[in-house]
Amino acid sequence: QVQLVESGGGLVQAGGSLRLSCAASGRSSYAMGWFRQAPGTEREFVAAISWSGRNTAYVDSVKGRFTISRDNAKNTVSLQMNSLKPEDTAEYYCAARATYGSGTASRIYEYDYWGPGTQVTVSS
Repeated sequence: QVQLVESGGGLVQAGGSLRLSCAASGRSSYAMGWFRQAPGTEREFVAAISWSGRNTAYVDSVKGRFTISRDNAKNTVSLQMNSLKPEDTAEYYCAARATYGSGTASRIYEYDYWGPGTQVTVSS
């Protein structure tokens, strides 16, 4: 089993930056990702990274602004968010897969473990 805990959320003005971190415990994780959900919307994919860290994927709306990375020695994954926009406001969730697979995963059903979430609010 894997337990995930996100941190780093908060309030920031448009154009600012935040760095989210996700600490995994219990066992090693394979591919990991970040999702977000705004009030009244469905949870959506944001970014993903393969176990090796050599492959990453992003939703089009955050490309060039967000960067996902991982440190397998510490069993953590991070999401650096720059040039934040009000539309980035959401609850951000860290997710991990229980089985090995090459590449990245961008679908909710591909993930087995989820953190409780951390709120990101971007004001104008």
